[in-house]
Amino acid sequence: MTSSQGFLGFWETTGSAKTFTHPLDPALLDAYVPRSARVLDYGCGYGRLTAELAGLGYGAVCGVDVSAALIARGEREHPELELLRCPGFPLPFEDGAFDAALLFAVLTCVPRDADQTAIAGELGRVVRPGGVLYLSDVPLQGDALNRERYARFAERYGTYGVFETPDGGVFRHHPPERLRGLVREAGFSVLKERAGSVATLDGRTAERLQLIARREPAAPAPSPGPASG
Repeated sequence: MTSSQGFLGFWETTGSAKTFTHPLDPALLDAYVPRSARVLDYGCGYGRLTAELAGLGYGAVCGVDVSAALIARGEREHPELELLRCPGFPLPFEDGAFDAALLFAVLTCVPRDADQTAIAGELGRVVRPGGVLYLSDVPLQGDALNRERYARFAERYGTYGVFETPDGGVFRHHPPERLRGLVREAGFSVLKERAGSVATLDGRTAERLQLIARREPAAPAPSPGPASG
C-alpha cells in the first residue's frame, strides 16, 4: 500500500497486519504484458501481488511501498523478492525503466488529490513509452453504508468518497472518471476497462474498476521556425 505522509501511521501499525484481498486478473494482465516485461508493483504492501507475478513467470519484478512495516513483513514472507521501501519521489529508477506497472488498491489508500496526481505522474515517468499501466481500484459505491459514510466525512476531508474506518484507516472511493483522468493526465491512454467485485479489508464486498492503459510517446519538440534575416 501507499499513503500520503499524514495517514502513514495506520500502515505502520494496524494496517501492516491486514490480509490484502484485491485480486489480480492474470488473463487480463497476460493479454497486455508479456512474461519478459520489467514490471513495477507500486504500493506492493507485503509483496502479495509481487509474489503472484513471480509465480506466473514474470522474471523481472520489483515491488515498492512507502510503509517500512509492510516492506519488513514482505521481506520476512517473501525473501526471494525485490521489495524496496520508497517513502517519496522520485523513485530510484531511471525514466522508462519499466515495461509495465501495477497500481492495485493504492489510490483508495491515498485521500488527497495532489498525492494521487504525484503517484500517477511518477508512474508515467518510470514506465517507458508504449508500456502499460494496470490500475485496479474502488469506485464510488451505491450501497447505504458507503453513501452514509461518504456524506458523514465529506466536510472533514473536503472530498466526497473519503471516509474513516473504525480501526483508524482513511480510505477513498472515486468517481470512475477521476481514475480515468489521473491515468490520462500522466500520459496514458486507456485501452481496456473491466468491472467486477472484490472482497474488502473489512470482509465486505465492493465493486471495482480495472483499467489497462498504454504510455503514450512523448510529444516531439516543435521544430524551429525559419531564420529571419
